[in-house]
Amino acid sequence: MISNIGIPGLILVLVIALIIFGPSKLPEIGRAFGRTLTEFKSAAKDLVSDVGKNEEKKPVLSALKKEK
Repeated sequence: MISNIGIPGLILVLVIALIIFGPSKLPEIGRAFGRTLTEFKSAAKDLVSDVGKNEEKKPVLSALKKEK
């Protein structure tokens, strides 16, 4: 649904946000949103790297040969 907004819809959303929050609050909201995205990205990278490390640490099972 969001992919169907287009340029006119995006401009409309920005104008409505400007009217609601005002020109002084809008940069603060943008910075907070950017920080949130940055934290989310770093957390996702940490999770992916942790999963990769855990898979590498799994012991390899080998068949034991009994010698008589």
